Amino acid sequence: MTNLLTPTLELPLPKAQLRPWRPTDAPALARHANDRSVWQNLRDTFPHPYTAEDAAYYLAMVADSSRDLHLAFEVQGEAVGSIGVHFKSDVRRRSAEIGYWLARPYWGRGLATAAVQAVSEYVFAHFDVCRLYAVVFESNVASGRVLEKAGYELEAILRKSVVKDGRMLDSRLYALVV
Repeated sequence: MTNLLTPTLELPLPKAQLRPWRPTDAPALARHANDRSVWQNLRDTFPHPYTAEDAAYYLAMVADSSRDLHLAFEVQGEAVGSIGVHFKSDVRRRSAEIGYWLARPYWGRGLATAAVQAVSEYVFAHFDVCRLYAVVFESNVASGRVLEKAGYELEAILRKSVVKDGRMLDSRLYALVV
């Protein structure tokens, strides 16, 4: 499955959209991603501290990605977070995993919910996918609410399934199936 589409998706909030990442986003990416509160809710492949070099590496990686979808949250012209869809293969080829993060000053404004809804609709309309899912750490209650508001349902609690910051955590599996 090749991602031939690089959309810009308008969000129902003032001056907010999702769009492909640009090399010029590196300073904003490094600044907004370098937040321990953001890092605590993400996999360890997301570094902390988050440096300019990490931003350059990420932007080069997504520029070369022809399989997955990687979009920046843009608010008033600045990249303030990321949302992505990772398409699966083999027996899971009609499934994809959605993930996102948003800079802390933008939490609680409905941006993440609007983005998850927009990206979910886009993926179901343009790709041979019937299932989108997300895995959320038990400590990230807000992200679970984002998914629920976007129509995702809690399918399972995966007991002691992740280690983050030296702690064993449960995680919650949410899915949207069409």
